[in-house]
Amino acid sequence: MPSSPSEPVTEAIRVSGRVQGVGFRAFVQKKALLHSLSGYVENRSDGTVFLEVSGFSEALDSFVRELWKGPSPAAVVENVERSRSPGKIFPPGSFEIRRA
Repeated sequence: MPSSPSEPVTEAIRVSGRVQGVGFRAFVQKKALLHSLSGYVENRSDGTVFLEVSGFSEALDSFVRELWKGPSPAAVVENVERSRSPGKIFPPGSFEIRRA
């Protein structure tokens, strides 16, 4: 069942390409907070960046469009995979960069 526009949702997002060592996690945090999203971002050992993000669907869609751009020409985003994380909502107001 689709969520109502007034209900926040959480998505798990995996970004692949040249996304580590280029300031991608700080970029993600900044963009998430600008879109009033909460959650966390972390590097994965497979070279991807993984995040879980809670917010309203329209804000998430806009945020994901920003992810495709990346923080600089040094970053090359090849793929952004999204999936819903039902039943999980991160408290508003914080977005954490997790260290590996």
